[in-house]
Amino acid sequence: MMRSLYKIQVRGYATSAKGHTHYFAGGPLNRLAWLRTSPAFLNAVVRSPETRWVLFSDGKPLLATPPAGTAALARLETRDVLPLLGPEPFFSQAQRPGELAPPDTKELQAARLHGPPAVFLGLHEPAEGAPALPSSELSGRENAEAVVARLRGTPYFSLDVTDVPSANVDAALQGSQSGRDGAKLEFVDGRAAMSLINQFDSGVFSVARTLVDWTARNKFCAGCGSPVYTLWAGWKHGCTSLLPWAPKADKPCPTSKALNNYMHPRTDPVVIILTVSRDNSKVLLGRNRNWPKNFYSALAGFVEPGESHEDTVERELWEEAGVKALGMKYHSTQPWPFPANVMAGYYAVADPSEPVRTDLDNELEDARWFTREEVLSVLAHADSASAKQAPKWDSGVEEAAPAEEAARTQNAPLFKGPPPNAMAGVLIAHWAQGKVDVSARQDGDLV
Repeated sequence: MMRSLYKIQVRGYATSAKGHTHYFAGGPLNRLAWLRTSPAFLNAVVRSPETRWVLFSDGKPLLATPPAGTAALARLETRDVLPLLGPEPFFSQAQRPGELAPPDTKELQAARLHGPPAVFLGLHEPAEGAPALPSSELSGRENAEAVVARLRGTPYFSLDVTDVPSANVDAALQGSQSGRDGAKLEFVDGRAAMSLINQFDSGVFSVARTLVDWTARNKFCAGCGSPVYTLWAGWKHGCTSLLPWAPKADKPCPTSKALNNYMHPRTDPVVIILTVSRDNSKVLLGRNRNWPKNFYSALAGFVEPGESHEDTVERELWEEAGVKALGMKYHSTQPWPFPANVMAGYYAVADPSEPVRTDLDNELEDARWFTREEVLSVLAHADSASAKQAPKWDSGVEEAAPAEEAARTQNAPLFKGPPPNAMAGVLIAHWAQGKVDVSARQDGDLV
């Protein structure tokens, strides 16, 4: 029997053809993915004077703040990072440093075995003119130097210098063009950077930080436990037991067969759920017991095996708050590089007259309904957002916000919420500002 649901009416607030473009999203680079296997192109584009590098150390991006300007991702030239890169060739390296791999060796396609991890992120194309779409010019079949010479735009790479001696890194930064120009160069906590860098930089940071973290925490093969190495310009991992010069094992690594012979970057889906009353006048917010006092946000949870997003919305609402979903509506998704999530935003409808209980999975310390007026008063408060709050799905790489509760003052907001550039902050603001209406009733599916 079909149950009655509530269809959420979302009015026009799209900022692009894709709908709402979140912070960390927007795809600012043409990733030129078909060229990740072309060592000729990659090694040539590294040498391009237009190429820029974004650096990371312990997951923290390098920011540059000019003497009279605002902070941005530091963009170093190849000549600045050459002392850190290690021996050429930079990609399609072979067993010995300085040796180029044979072009027909699949296990060494754009492999990097020597030097710190580097990833080709893509090309920032000029605003005007034809984009660098797949074509004969950029197919990798033509002379690489000629292709790169005609390339319009800015190629981007990332470089993880975590294991490079700090003295070498400091010398490279001081000798860079930004350093000579007097810019302040420092590695900054990723969450702190959210309040500093613009939309474009957030998109570059998002993909770079995710790949840097993936390589840093996945050093061994899941099939046999051997060390792994990067190939495809940092976008794949291979098992070292399968390298041409590796000793032959009696039992080959399981990754040597079928379609799972390489490891790819993972993205873990999370649903972010803002629960709205049937009359569209209230929202349910919760407080995780590990969060700072007085911090409330939308409910959330990982998508588990065998679940659709809609299944997860229903399960998480019930497990965390004892709330039954009467209906739901998809909003949008946001990449979240802490460390590798994609957050899917949903509005759910529930009955605020039903009791709220947090004693099922005991994850929330409190959950309560707030009126639109209360939420609007919080959004209007200058001290309402907690940008350093570490969500429950975070890996712990980023520093968590202090757990001590700040002294409450007469002017303090009713509660503190997520930053406006996080999915939960967007869902809350869009509802509070009247961009979402759940009052229209409709029978139908969960979507």
